[in-house]
Amino acid sequence: MFTIDQIKAAHSKVKSGADFPNYIQDLIQLGVKGYDTIVTDGSVAYIGDNGFAASTEKKYEPMAVASVANKERFIEYLVMHQDGQTDYLTFCQHAALCGIAKWRVDIIEMTCTYYDSSENPILIEKIPE
Repeated sequence: MFTIDQIKAAHSKVKSGADFPNYIQDLIQLGVKGYDTIVTDGSVAYIGDNGFAASTEKKYEPMAVASVANKERFIEYLVMHQDGQTDYLTFCQHAALCGIAKWRVDIIEMTCTYYDSSENPILIEKIPE
């Protein structure tokens, strides 16, 4: 199965949201089936076959997530990020401002779902292959 070090090596190639599709392909090669990113601290839980899981430590100091989601503004920030206009930390800050508490990448379904603090899905997008 995969290790956090292997995932970090794949992630080191990501400079902006424009690099995300290639990152997903690298994760598929490693055997990752999906992962959850927690916006408050940047920790990530990766899931593989047969219940295998590996998690990262927090990536930054805790940030508050807005209590009410602003889907329209989040989509604007997401488009900017996917266009390579923002780095990862800035995207996480924007997500928090817009009430996004986590996102779940499902590599089997090739979707990324963004959730509010109550686990309500705010946006589901198809991952480009």
